[in-house]
Amino acid sequence: MPLLNNNTRWDNIYNEKGKGYVSSLEYLPELLTLFKKQRVRRILDLGCGSGTHLALLAKNGFEVYGIDGSERAIEVARAYFKEENLSGNLRIGSMWEKLPYENNFFDAIISFRAIYHGKIEDIRKTIKEVERILKPQGLIFITVRKKTPNRTMSKHTMLDSRTYIPIEGEEKGVVHYIFNKKLLWKEFNGFKIDCLRIDSGKQEWERYYCLIGEIKKR
Repeated sequence: MPLLNNNTRWDNIYNEKGKGYVSSLEYLPELLTLFKKQRVRRILDLGCGSGTHLALLAKNGFEVYGIDGSERAIEVARAYFKEENLSGNLRIGSMWEKLPYENNFFDAIISFRAIYHGKIEDIRKTIKEVERILKPQGLIFITVRKKTPNRTMSKHTMLDSRTYIPIEGEEKGVVHYIFNKKLLWKEFNGFKIDCLRIDSGKQEWERYYCLIGEIKKR
């Protein structure tokens, strides 16, 4: 069983579904309002996938950047941007390594259903990188899995009490880390969390925590 971010698996997903494979757009209208109010200009989508979220932000006048470990996802995103005549900096890269951006570069960073696809030690490194590349008073919007799926719904192997790997389905072989509210407050303690709530997934195990925060003064 391959562990930790099998990019070949993501490539296969984007080959099959293209830009139709997208996380929830539920919060984007709210984010647009918040970002405009806070005078956000430059935004990074960490784990940008097919670029759907970034495309909407670009259409609303933001300077957008996206990074994803899947080569195919970035190909789809670039084609989508070209089709829509949009401008954006889209690149292949791992969120588990040093991010290829300068210190204090972004006004906001978003990550839809991506940052929890790793072991906790890797997630912590990524959070530190997010802190590094955000400007003072920079904003984050993060969504993470809330609950491990029931075995009757999805077969999976537990690595530890909070980390599992599906052994079937679209995300077969990809690590998932399960947060709760206490852990989100702990791991994102470099941020003033302004909002932490649960999205409107149809089933309990499909729901995600949604966190909006502002980096603390450094």
